[in-house]
Amino acid sequence: MKIDYHMHFERGSYDFDWVQGFFDAAARRGLDEIGISEHSHGFTDFEHFYYDDLILDDSFIGDFQKKWLKKNKFKCPLDDYFTFMDELKKRGKPVKTGIEVCNFQDQKAVGELLDRYPFDYRIGSVHFLRGWAYDSSEIKAEWDERPLQTIYEEYAEEVEHLCAGGHYDVLGHPFNIRLFKYIPTFDVTPYLERVAKAMKKADMVVDINTGTRYRYPIEEISPYPDFMEIAADFGLPIITTSDAHEPEDCGAYIDEAITYAKRFGYTQSVRFQGRDRSFVPLG
Repeated sequence: MKIDYHMHFERGSYDFDWVQGFFDAAARRGLDEIGISEHSHGFTDFEHFYYDDLILDDSFIGDFQKKWLKKNKFKCPLDDYFTFMDELKKRGKPVKTGIEVCNFQDQKAVGELLDRYPFDYRIGSVHFLRGWAYDSSEIKAEWDERPLQTIYEEYAEEVEHLCAGGHYDVLGHPFNIRLFKYIPTFDVTPYLERVAKAMKKADMVVDINTGTRYRYPIEEISPYPDFMEIAADFGLPIITTSDAHEPEDCGAYIDEAITYAKRFGYTQSVRFQGRDRSFVPLG
């Protein structure tokens, strides 16, 4: 079964003509089911978490992030999202309702908010390190100001905190901190193992994500092979995803992701329904 559970409608609107492009691309690529995982920054319900956690001072980072929060963010409440997704399901679309939530510090409050809604699955993703949006190309220069080993330490800490909250089914794009081709020369094994252990304890699924394959300089699937070997050793289950932000990217490189997963001995992926999971043949 070919599934893509990580994509976003947010660059358009909750309009049937806009989203039909995702289903058209899914059909062209032979997908059996897709899942929409809108970013938490699309919803008014999450606005205060961003203002609490991000660097928003007059620094290089803060200036950009203040502008970022004003651009196409917090467009509607979660209720509107569920109304639209329910209508898609009524129309017979093979779609699941997910969400991608950033690594906020107040995990208790995040969990209370998420529990109000009947998601099919929840993705938790590290998008900020100490309030810095490290994957934003506009502030990529900050990478040259921070020791790479510190970045790996902070990333592992953020994953551990996110997993400890116990609110998520999937860890989004693990170790996408390679996205701008800053490649460590030190031994990263301890960081890989810490993340795998935290995921195992939280019973979370690995998001094999092709977004870094076609949208970032690294041009590789996340997570990269060193982590995949450890994930397989820990028995962590997987999903395959495109991280599409445009309709034509739905299912992008999914066949490559399936082949990649099989290299590490995977023969099944997870299928979600109301946060219950089942295993289906991979591809």
